[in-house]
Amino acid sequence: MSKKALLIIDMLNDFVREDGALYVGPDGKRIVPKIQEEIEKARKSGIPVIYICDNHREDDAEFNMFPPHCIKGTEGSEVIKELEPAPGDYIIPKRRYSAFFGTDLDALLRELGVEELILTGVCSNICVLYTAADARMRNYRVTVVKDGVASFKEEVHRFALQEMESTLGVVIK
Repeated sequence: MSKKALLIIDMLNDFVREDGALYVGPDGKRIVPKIQEEIEKARKSGIPVIYICDNHREDDAEFNMFPPHCIKGTEGSEVIKELEPAPGDYIIPKRRYSAFFGTDLDALLRELGVEELILTGVCSNICVLYTAADARMRNYRVTVVKDGVASFKEEVHRFALQEMESTLGVVIK
């Protein structure tokens, strides 16, 4: 059996709270109980829990496409209180869609002996999708928790799940 890790992607105030700078909508809140359940299962099983957190500079080029959000050091860039990291959990800040791009996630996973990732969080068609793609390109097995991911619009959410499953070979459970 391969060693797994649970990734909690961008469950941050700016995405999940109604007053957040880039609020995903009610589906962002809807997935919180499922993610809580996945975190509890992981911790009980000794599976590492890794928080992937958008963490931008004030002048980040991404703000040419999206409104400023998750600026380093602001409340908006913090994990929502319902999913607060525990001692022993890992936090990986990122500036782009993929949790692998420009971060030490791959090094951490290899140090931990991880071969399989379980993905949860937002947005399924952006950061979850591109993290899944980069994980598959690095030969990790990937499972996406269907009730633990969400996006701005249902149609792009469904497309992202289909794309991950049919093109990337991701298991959708």
